[in-house]
Parts: sequence; C-alpha cells; structure tokens
Amino acid sequence: MKERLARSTPEALHFEPGVYVQQTAHGQGSAYIRGRTGQQTVLLFDGIRLNNSTFRQGPNQYFFTIDARTIRSIEVLRGGASTRFGSDAIGGAINAHPLRPTLDPTQQRIFIEPLASLRVGSADGEIGGRAQVEIRPMRELALLGGVGYRRAGRLTGGGVLRAPATGAPADVPRYEDDRATQLGTGFKELASDLRLRFRFAQRWALTAAFYDYRQFDAPRTDLCPAPEAPKNACLMIEEQFRTLAFVRLEHRDPDAVLLSAATITIAFQNQHERRSNRRPASFTENGSRDDVYTLGVIARGRSPEFTLSSGSRLRLTLGADFYTDWIDSKAWTQFTDGNLIIAASRGQYLDDSSYTWGALFAAGEMSLFDVMIFRAGLRATYTEVHAPQDVESLSSAVGRSFFNVVGRFGVELRFGPVFSLITNVDLSFRAPNLDDLTSRQQTGPGFQFENAALGAESALSTEIGARLDLHWLQLEFWGYAARLDGAIERAPRDVGDCPPDTPQCGSSWNRFQLINLGAGAMVRGVEGFVRVYLPARLTARATLAYAWGQGANPSNAPTSPGAELPLSRIPPLNGTLELRWRRGPLTLGAGLRWALSQDRLSLGDQSDARIPDGGTPGYATFDLRAGYRWRRKIAVNLLFENVGDAVYRYHGSSVNGAGRSVTVNVEARY
Repeated sequence: MKERLARSTPEALHFEPGVYVQQTAHGQGSAYIRGRTGQQTVLLFDGIRLNNSTFRQGPNQYFFTIDARTIRSIEVLRGGASTRFGSDAIGGAINAHPLRPTLDPTQQRIFIEPLASLRVGSADGEIGGRAQVEIRPMRELALLGGVGYRRAGRLTGGGVLRAPATGAPADVPRYEDDRATQLGTGFKELASDLRLRFRFAQRWALTAAFYDYRQFDAPRTDLCPAPEAPKNACLMIEEQFRTLAFVRLEHRDPDAVLLSAATITIAFQNQHERRSNRRPASFTENGSRDDVYTLGVIARGRSPEFTLSSGSRLRLTLGADFYTDWIDSKAWTQFTDGNLIIAASRGQYLDDSSYTWGALFAAGEMSLFDVMIFRAGLRATYTEVHAPQDVESLSSAVGRSFFNVVGRFGVELRFGPVFSLITNVDLSFRAPNLDDLTSRQQTGPGFQFENAALGAESALSTEIGARLDLHWLQLEFWGYAARLDGAIERAPRDVGDCPPDTPQCGSSWNRFQLINLGAGAMVRGVEGFVRVYLPARLTARATLAYAWGQGANPSNAPTSPGAELPLSRIPPLNGTLELRWRRGPLTLGAGLRWALSQDRLSLGDQSDARIPDGGTPGYATFDLRAGYRWRRKIAVNLLFENVGDAVYRYHGSSVNGAGRSVTVNVEARY
C-alpha cells in the first residue's frame, strides 16, 4: 500500500485479483467482487460491519470513509461469505485491519514513538498528512492515536472520454476550459483515531477504540452538474461522517478444553450524511440529512484442535451477531430568492425506522492426514424491519420479518506442500433493507422509489480453484458460477407511477423501482493470480479477472420475464501487471492496469449518464514507482502515474482516472 500510494482505501485494491473499483465521485469508491458491489458485498472494519440498512443498490461511498493512513492491511474474501458475515455477502467481503498499538512483555521503560507524514499530488492539487503517536507507559498498556487532514481540488484527467458508439464526448463529467480538469470533483477530509490496549491478566486483554472520519463538500460528479444542466447546478454531499467506538474483550487459553480463543465486541456507529441539490435556474435548493445509529454486539469463539484419530484433526468456530439500526431522516426545500424553507413530510427514508437482526453460526474444519481438508458451516439469521406510515407522501408503514438459513461446504485436496485443488459450494443471502423497502432517491440511472413488498435474494455459488506455491512461483486460478434467485434489479416506471410529494421523480429523465426478478440470474467468471521471483532481485506479479452476468428482463412482469438481459455494471475483462526491484533501502517498481471495453449493458446501464453510449471503452494505464527508506526513521515514496496520459474510466464511474501526474509521500518517525 505504501509503494502504490493509492488515494483512498478503495483504490488500494486496484491491483488485487478479482476486485474492480468504481467511482461515482472523486471522494467515493466502491469495490466490485465477482461482479457484485454495494448491498451485495460486506464491508468490515476490524471485524465490525460497516454495512447498515441504508446501503443502496449499486455502488456506494462508504468504504472511502476508512482513512487509508490508519490501515495495517486489507483482507479480501471472494465469493459467497454469508455463513461467516451474514446478510449481503453474496459477492464477497472486505475486512480492513487498522493499525494497533503493540504490547511488549520485555519492556523496561516508557516507550514513545511519534510519526508524521506529508503527501502531495499534482493530479488534484492534493495536500494532506497525518500525525500519530504510540505510547507504552508500561508492559500491560499501549495507546495509539492520530489525526489526519487532506484537501483535494478538481481532478485533472488525460482529456475527454468519448462514447464508443458515436465518438461524441461522454455525458459526464463536465470539464473546465482545458477539457481535462473535471467539474464536480474535489473534497476535504479530517480524520482522528485513538486505540487503547490493556492486558489485565495473563490470558485476558481489553481493547477500546474510537475512529472518526469527516468529509466535507464532496460533489457527486455525474450530478454536479448533470448533463444538460447549468454549470452551477450541483448535487453536493456537504457532510459525509462516520463515527465508530467499540470495546472488545479477548480471552486466549491454548490449554483450554472447549475454547482456546474468544472475543466479544460491543460497537456503536453513526453514519451521517447531509446533501444539497442546488438548482439555480428555478431558485431552489433541495436539502436532506440522514443519520443511521447502529449498535452491534459480535461474539466469536474458536476451539482448540481436537485429535479424532491418528492423522485426523478437527477445529470449530462459533459465533453470534446482533445489529440494530435507528434512522433519523429529514428533507426540505429552500427557495433561494426569498430564503423560504419548507420541510418535506419525509426524508430519503422514513424517519424513526428501525432494522434489527440477530444470528448464530457455526463452522468447522477437519483435516485427514494433511491430504484432504473438509470445511463446512451453517448460519441462521432473523431480521425485523419497521417503518412508520407517512400519509402526506402516501408512504405505507412497513412491518416485515425474514428468517434465513444458509451454509457452505468445501473440500481441499493437497498434493504435497506445494499444490492444492479446492472446491466450495456456498449459499448466501441478502434480506431487503430500509433502502430497498422505503427510500426515495436520485441515482445514476434516474429517480428510484420504494417497493415495500420485496423479498430476500439468495445466491448459490460453486467455485473450483488450484493453488501452486513453489519457492520461486506462486499461482492461483479460480472458476466460479453463482445463481441468484430473487435477484433485486431496477425496473423502469412511468411518470404516472411517481409517488406524491416527490417532484424529483417527475423531473427525472428516468424512473425506477426495485423488483425481485422472477427467474434466476447467473454470474459466471474466472480469476487468476501469479507472482514470480526472478533473478536480479526482481519480482513480477499479475492478476486477471472476468465476470459475465445475465438475468431476466426487469421491464416485464416478474411472472412473465421475457428475454434475458445483462446484469447491471458487471466489470469487463481486466487485469494488472506489476514489476518490483529492491536492494537495501531502495525500491523501484512499475504497474500496468488494463481493461477491455464493456458493452454488455443492462436497462439501467443504458440510461445511466455515467456509462457512455455503447459502453465504457477499454484502457491501459502505466505507472512508475520509487521508494527510499532510511532505517525506520525516514521513508520517501514517489508515484509517477499514468505515464502515457491515457484517457480512461473504470466501468460505471463518473470520474475519469488521473492524467499524467506525480504523487510524493514523506514519512518520518522517531
């Protein structure tokens, strides 16, 4: 991560196999795993879910609210993961592991380590940094805290992106006079964190942590301004905040009979979002604010390794999850010529809604002679949804409950220590959330309104893979197929279908409502990864991924699906190549990112201004990197991005990638 110098936590995943990162705005990023994102992938921070009941269909911005400067590592799980992580994990899961203070049992005196970093970038005029300090006043206590700031201006790309079908400039983004600097980009952010770890007995430890992220004035690029709108019209996310506080109790006893390790975490989160949609031509500004308060309790336990017989071993994992959301949602219209403000009867969501779920799960791994390994798991989840009625906007009350049982089974066959064949069968699910059942909002394809009758969607996926691990070569290859039943997709609607008290619906070019597809949808694909250790201290690393999705036509009645169409925003064939050379304190590297064009478009894709007429064109962009580290005290990293100044965009994004530019990061510690 330090050598790649990614601008954000989502962009840190650009070079990971099977991950494709979409950006609706400069200050946003959403990772696709096996063709799925948003509601159908689970995001976690230190094992605590970021997903809540307002995550919307398609890409979202919330993984961007994890400050990349606080991250120690990121774990990507590709494929269905509901047995381990619950609802939403149809495509996979991403777990960001934060920096942690270290306890040193040999410590003899007080330890203090301050660190400061500064980062500047030419593509968007970025300037930012972080100051942190780790303090260990005694062997049993350690603290780590820091603050970070960043200001990014308008992002300059390689030029104007053109539609493959017509050769005309794509509808979004709009540009300054230089035809390269993109309107609707730029943002400011402020982050802070504090983490304490205390060992109060030989086998017991307590962690208490607080993380706060605040992003200000981040325009939504495709609507700032929207196509054909005046240049001063803009949908702005004025405030995008995420606050997380938690305490975690840990117990480890390798000699225990039943549980060798156990943790219980109690977490509280607040996701705050305030938006303004300025429409100067009509002297109005539509404003809205949403707060989601989430209480979570997560318990995990792991057994010691049981010996069943000669050469046969078993290990079990048990867990329980509980999460509950409360919603505070408001909306208003301000008439700018007279400064009159009129409150709407409801916000994007129904105020005082709640969403609660609890689950139990168990998983096991049994090894036979270290040759064959069986893995299995089962999870049961109960969900309740409540939303009040709003008479003025004809919003019906919602009172729904869902009970889902899912599981997985897999076998790994090992041919010695270097080669393995693996196969897994997984059933994952997603219960509809408050965004599906109650929300009214402006999306990329148009205006979307609620469907309180939605059912849960599920995915039955099968994968087979091979791994080779030699001292000079690492290789993985996977093939997968997932059948989605009850898949939730956008169906087009007429102006007459718009709910009352929603002028944005009637004025939108397109209107949509989420429905469950009547027939099963399919996602198939392949993924590959290879790392080769070459002579002369050179390492080569490459990835490859392809996903293909097809489902019923959502414009027809669910009972009569008609012809099938591509699923929305499935990434094209894409891959990466990296070269790295290191000797002593000096590191040199190069990176290539590429993708073919994507012209397999759903109905929603065809009406989405973010996708040019005829699809998203292919691209190849080349980066150079250099780094120097003097002991542990000073590190300097340099990124020369997009050397060829290519004009490119990740499929489904509003923002073109950065043009030819330089980023420098300097870090000093004592």
